[in-house]
Amino acid sequence: MLSLIGERIEHGFENDCTIDFAVQGMSCSACAARIEKTVSKLNGVAMVAVSFPLRTAWVQFKPAEIHAKQIAERVNQLGFIAMLNETAKEGLHKEHRVLKLRLIISAILTLPLLITMLHHMPLLTPLINYLPAWLSFPWLQLIFATVIQFVIGMPFYFGAYHAVRERSANMDVLVVIGTTAAYLYSHYAVFQNGLFHSNMDAAPHAPPLYFETSAVVMTAVLLGKYIETSASLKALSGTDGYDKLHNQNAVVERAGEWIRMKAEFVRAGDIVIVQAGEVIPVDGRITAGRSTANESLLTGESLPVSKVEGDQAWAGTRNETGLLRIRTQAAGHDTMLNRIQELVRQAQRSKSAIQRNVDAAASWFVPAMLVFAMSTIVLWGIFLEPGNWSKALICGIAVLLAACPCALGLAAPISLVIASGRLAKQGIIAKEAGALERLASIQTVIFDKTGTLTEGRPRVSAVLSDQISRSALLRMAAAAELQSTHPLSVAILNEAGRLGLVIPAASEYEFTEGGGVEAIVEEHRFGIGNANFAHHRKWSLNDNLLAFAKQREELGETVLYAAVAGKGIGVMAFSDSVKAHARETVKQLKELGVSSILATGDHQAPAHAAAKAVGILQVHASMLPERKLKLVEQMKRKGIRVAMAGDGWNDAPALAAADVGLAMGEGTDGALQAGHMTLLFSRLQAIPEAIRISRLTIRNVRQNLTFAFAYNVIVIPFAAMGLLEPWMAGTAMALSSVSVVGNALRLKGLLKRRAGVYS
Repeated sequence: MLSLIGERIEHGFENDCTIDFAVQGMSCSACAARIEKTVSKLNGVAMVAVSFPLRTAWVQFKPAEIHAKQIAERVNQLGFIAMLNETAKEGLHKEHRVLKLRLIISAILTLPLLITMLHHMPLLTPLINYLPAWLSFPWLQLIFATVIQFVIGMPFYFGAYHAVRERSANMDVLVVIGTTAAYLYSHYAVFQNGLFHSNMDAAPHAPPLYFETSAVVMTAVLLGKYIETSASLKALSGTDGYDKLHNQNAVVERAGEWIRMKAEFVRAGDIVIVQAGEVIPVDGRITAGRSTANESLLTGESLPVSKVEGDQAWAGTRNETGLLRIRTQAAGHDTMLNRIQELVRQAQRSKSAIQRNVDAAASWFVPAMLVFAMSTIVLWGIFLEPGNWSKALICGIAVLLAACPCALGLAAPISLVIASGRLAKQGIIAKEAGALERLASIQTVIFDKTGTLTEGRPRVSAVLSDQISRSALLRMAAAAELQSTHPLSVAILNEAGRLGLVIPAASEYEFTEGGGVEAIVEEHRFGIGNANFAHHRKWSLNDNLLAFAKQREELGETVLYAAVAGKGIGVMAFSDSVKAHARETVKQLKELGVSSILATGDHQAPAHAAAKAVGILQVHASMLPERKLKLVEQMKRKGIRVAMAGDGWNDAPALAAADVGLAMGEGTDGALQAGHMTLLFSRLQAIPEAIRISRLTIRNVRQNLTFAFAYNVIVIPFAAMGLLEPWMAGTAMALSSVSVVGNALRLKGLLKRRAGVYS
């Protein structure tokens, strides 16, 4: 499906568009690399990512300089089929059906050719007496082999031609050269010895036919491709849950009437009616009704969540019990569900460091195998068995057919696609495959306090005013904090609203990030901030204020000082409860061998109180954002692999600098864009879950790579030494890809079982 998304891209390109489209005709990761390299050179193209397992391409471009159709045409010129109007899954299904048809025809035509192999298998030789003699006639074998080679196998020729034309090489080149050589060798032998004799009656010294070699290899390669596409479809099923969460229709109340319409046509501000048992179609705020919502497939939270008037509702969650009226905030492509789905796709099309290294190796693998095959032919024909070019050619063909770049190319992508889908179902959104890879080796997690270890919804617990009334102090503080969204500012505004105070106007705001704010309130220079802010502003604070602040901090509360014209007039204390799963999260991290550190802008006393409550021993208090950044950089210089968990705003520099930035999100745009991974709805327990998933995934990828490399290291020398018949080498090549795919799919079941254990 062609999706043009006009938005500001974080890489610095304004007014860019992106397209996602299916690509058919790729045979290995070298094809994907060729598309990326060529399309990236087009004027107006900013970024390109092509996934071989998913058969998709993603392109970011400037619509003023290049059109989507021009990009598709360039892909088509490379010998592939760009399908702008189809999704990845639709394209894979179509390729899967075509491969199935080719495989069935190829297998049927290959079976009669296998009769010649019975001569080499003593246990099966007696079967020859029960088979009709005409099955072994060379002319029949020639017809069947020709159909398989040049009709069923024609796509391989097209792929090889376009690869060579672009001065590249892929798996198609190896398959075409190897099978064509075997076919032509047998073709020559047929016409040398006659078309109409039976192989069983052939001259004693007549060269053997190898039609079964080219046919068996073609069939085996098609079987491997068929299984690969099946695996890719299964991997994509990890994100199918998002498609199932979409409710395409909505009931909207307008002018007192209920109108059913497509969800994408619902406008912000519309009242949407959601009956019990229905999937909520929009993001919005509940204006009436009481119910519970099942948010498990969206957030990873297994228990139903109570919903009352004023609560947030999300598209894709199921309304379980009562009727709800929801005022729409976002619908269609703007919902959080769609943003999450796009981020999951973004992670799946990105490449990890392992995959980039493998792609680099695969780029020279095919040329190296061509050189090695030629060397094998020369070695046999000149040195090992001089003049026996028939033996030399057979060994060279076996080398070409044994070489398997596909197994290498498939080792990482399918496992990473499966893992990203599982993470999303646990409420963890990975924005890039590299983050998943790095998370597996994390040694330390640095936690922010407010909104990360604590609920992030502090309340005013105590107020001490000096010289003015408590209400006057709250009124002035609320005026100064009116433009801030910091949790402590919100707490002050909520307290003022609870008391029914009238907030005066303020002007000349002067904010200090991580410190406080000063403003002109009721003709006075009023300021409110933490201890560092008060110290730098040289506020004079009397003993009563300092004693009160110390007392509240010893209780684990956060303290802000207030001053007028540099003279302290009051202290506000705030309490914020620790999250229910915080202590268990720290405990599970310790079991995984990961240490925990608290780094917060709060004063020492509340910081240590929160750390003690969750079991963290190392505490860094009074940390401004730049100091958190320095802490991360300092640990990285020591060789410690560090993750940073923060709220996605004040911690943005540290999140970006960490090996893995874990943004705690409540479904906001800012949280979804911050860091390398987002934990939806700030589920702390998702951090150890993510580390477990990442470790299992990387272990699975390494197993795949080990098998792929071991296969090539062992089988190719055997083929070069003449110990493998060409059909054996070709079949082994196809089976190596199947084995890697099978092991990658095993990860899916393993992650499901582990999710059941830890959920």
